[in-house]
Amino acid sequence: MKYLHILQHLPYSSPFLFVDQLRHVDENSVEGSYTFLKDADYYKGHFKNYPVTPGVLLTECCAQIGLVCLGIHLLISSNTLDNTKIKIALTSSEMEFYLPVFPNEEVRVISEKKYFRFQKLKCFVKMYNAEHKLVCKGTISGMFKATENE
Repeated sequence: MKYLHILQHLPYSSPFLFVDQLRHVDENSVEGSYTFLKDADYYKGHFKNYPVTPGVLLTECCAQIGLVCLGIHLLISSNTLDNTKIKIALTSSEMEFYLPVFPNEEVRVISEKKYFRFQKLKCFVKMYNAEHKLVCKGTISGMFKATENE
């Protein structure tokens, strides 16, 4: 699998992993995808008889692909992650939502780095649906810290 070295460093697992695939990663951008599966528990109550993916999970998907995967790539590129674990803290997000995401829908996240200074990464992210229509966009920031394995 392409970019497996980045995915292996993600501090998430199912059911809270919102990255299926990374399609592109470089020093300034990342692109990846995720499919929101219809049997996920959050669809049982959001909304009754009309399941829609919660906006907070769309934001989380954007953060995992657009911020965390890019941050891990930047740390690997700078040789900061050789024999270490990574700690991540989301510091801010400002998202605008345009379209709903339904069960079994695949989304694509594209992120552009605004800056990476003093272990803080700020990105501009966009999420598109399978029809290439803009679902949401915004800015997400987070802090990264590499720590020794225990």
